[in-house]
Amino acid sequence: MHPSMAIPRFSDRPLDVVGIGNAIVDVLVQSDDAFLDAHSLSKGNMALVDEAQAEALYSISGPGLETSGGSAANTLVGLAQLGGKAGFIGRVKNDQLGSIFSHDIRSVGARFETPPASDGPSTARCLILVTPDAQRTMCTYLGASVQLDPEDLDLSMVRQAKVLYLEGYLWDSPAAKKAFIAAAQVCRDSGGQVALSLSDGFCVDRHRDSFLKLVDSHVDLLFANDSEITSLYKSVSFEAALEEVKGRCKVAALTRSEHGSVVLAGDQRWDIPAYKLGNVVDTTGAGDLYAGGFLHGYTQGTPLETCGQIGSICAGQVITQLGPRSQVSLPELVAKHLN
Repeated sequence: MHPSMAIPRFSDRPLDVVGIGNAIVDVLVQSDDAFLDAHSLSKGNMALVDEAQAEALYSISGPGLETSGGSAANTLVGLAQLGGKAGFIGRVKNDQLGSIFSHDIRSVGARFETPPASDGPSTARCLILVTPDAQRTMCTYLGASVQLDPEDLDLSMVRQAKVLYLEGYLWDSPAAKKAFIAAAQVCRDSGGQVALSLSDGFCVDRHRDSFLKLVDSHVDLLFANDSEITSLYKSVSFEAALEEVKGRCKVAALTRSEHGSVVLAGDQRWDIPAYKLGNVVDTTGAGDLYAGGFLHGYTQGTPLETCGQIGSICAGQVITQLGPRSQVSLPELVAKHLN
């Protein structure tokens, strides 16, 4: 594939980005290493738990901040906060957490129209344990979110999008995986582009062969952090992974925590600095907000280097607070730091 270097000139579509992902309510709790050790939790990683484990951990954790979450949902909310037109497709149940998720994501202006399930597993939740070093360790019960299947897809919404954004976590569910590929095909056929976030290093390990095929055949924009991209290509270093991914999709936006990010398009490369906007409190949502900022710029036809800077500013802000929803005006923040 030899990607065009031109910034996309999208037709006038009613939605900038539609995301498909796990509809999860995040419960953020301040914790410590002793709690992680006592429950055999690997710091900085995401572990899948069943409903009983989720309830048990929730009951012995401290007070928490509850907010609609899930990787793709966080990205779409960031995009909506920047003024972009966003839609989200994901499955909740008609229970208390399902109501919290639905209200939260609609309150920022994102379209969310997937009907809630009336039976089956409860709404997904993710207990996010934030340690004093700002690392977040996630215990995720996927519940109703993995019940998403192709029949749930509002393909009319997908056809209205400039970009369809998919989260790698969906690959853990065979039904959601089918929905994912069906939507990608519809989006490409209607002239849109497909973006994928690799989501998590362990997720990449579980589905490497599938992800490699997906990147080569369906994906225009790839988002990943340094550990995910090196895992995908089993590379010995980040730079070696950059060589592997080059030219396989139109754009790769690869984040490196305090070292900023690298944006690749064809033979072009931009090294984007990290923006330090305060002390690091909680890294939850940093990659998600980077993607939201980048996609907002991208769907407005902004140069790729500037897209990376917008993403970096949004990520730099969200890590200075608890939770993945910016508590300050992102448009004002971007305007201040880009000028």
